[in-house]
Amino acid sequence: MTLFLGVLLAALVFEYINGFHDAANAIATVVSTKVLSPRQALAMAAVFNLAGAMWGTAVATTIGRGLVDMHALTMVTVLAALVGAIIWGLFTWWLGLPSSSSHALVGALCGAAVGTSAGDWHVLHWSVIDAAGKHTGLWPKVVLPMVISPLMGFIIGAIIMFMLYVVLKKVRPRVINLLFGKLQLVSASWMGFSHGSNDAQKTMGIIALALFTGTQSGAFDNAPFWMEFLRTPEFKVERWVMVLCALTMAAGTAAGGWRIIKTMGHKMVKLQPVHGFAAETTAAVIIQVATHIGVPLSTTHVISTSIMGVGATKRASAVKWGVVSRILWAWVLTLPITALLGWVAQRFLSLWI
Repeated sequence: MTLFLGVLLAALVFEYINGFHDAANAIATVVSTKVLSPRQALAMAAVFNLAGAMWGTAVATTIGRGLVDMHALTMVTVLAALVGAIIWGLFTWWLGLPSSSSHALVGALCGAAVGTSAGDWHVLHWSVIDAAGKHTGLWPKVVLPMVISPLMGFIIGAIIMFMLYVVLKKVRPRVINLLFGKLQLVSASWMGFSHGSNDAQKTMGIIALALFTGTQSGAFDNAPFWMEFLRTPEFKVERWVMVLCALTMAAGTAAGGWRIIKTMGHKMVKLQPVHGFAAETTAAVIIQVATHIGVPLSTTHVISTSIMGVGATKRASAVKWGVVSRILWAWVLTLPITALLGWVAQRFLSLWI
């Protein structure tokens, strides 16, 4: 029971960090275009993150049982995965790099699972068919989307922005700014909702996995009657888990991760309301589709490349490619480094727990 409480605390810490680390995903564009003040944008993002987090459990199911063999895991495995993801999240936040909290959690979970199984890589689900006859596993749910979604963000963002240029070429700039200043409130809200619907579910999946693992190991056998709700003989995301994660992510978002907000909102490309609307709409659509099919997408990758695509339509030099290259390196290194962190954390914790 004590170990589970430690896992639950670590999961909520990760969710809180995820909230302020990824707050930039929802508000960077609306702040940089000066449509909302930072405090107004954070409040709006927190509300819509909370609403989005209560929307479905497809992504949570993928995280909890679609990527690794959950029957081969222990509570220490889950704790080690969270420790690895937290370390990487704090490190990239300190550097101001918009890395993927999603990929950090997946990488750390895989590393911890391999450590638990004494180096048996078969514990990882690379590509399998689930009970519903659908493809799941690391390749279709993580690796392939990791490549495709940023490309889609860049290309679709550029196409939408180009179409807006064509449609609005005879409209006065003042009218455009007024119109899209209003429309960006809608797109930013949608982006906040989309972020919550995908990102919050990842921690839900981890907590559900801890509950299932704890039940299988008998950790809750001697729990008092008022804690019977912890027993989960089958993998399931309970309503209290959804509410707890949603509130924690909303609180983290409200805190705001200003280092990353500055990178995404100011350092990559200078944005106006019409650019912010195009980038947010592009990202929100992609994330919503991924959430529907249970893909734990990197919302950071999608909104970042959407901003790049929109900015590139102005001119290639409008995008500050030096900053972009630092971000890309963080993206590439996230999975292998967090896998190593998860493995090290599992080996270390297993010596003491």
